[in-house]
Amino acid sequence: MKVQVYGTGCGNCQALEKTAKKAIEDLGVNVEVEKIEDMDKILEAGLLSVPGFAVEGEMKSMGRVPSVEEIKKWIKAKM
Repeated sequence: MKVQVYGTGCGNCQALEKTAKKAIEDLGVNVEVEKIEDMDKILEAGLLSVPGFAVEGEMKSMGRVPSVEEIKKWIKAKM
């Protein structure tokens, strides 16, 4: 399984990556975190504001840093 963290490297983008990694660690599952910083790819994904978070290419949030619990719920739903 793969999750995507969309962002340009801002503070919230970095916080989202850390939050995602914490959720994955808590779950104890093998999930790859793909960082997408290319603005063209961010726009192609339909993001209106960063950071964005997707599970297996399905956008789950944009413009905010979701909680560890939210991310865990989204990952579990795809397992």
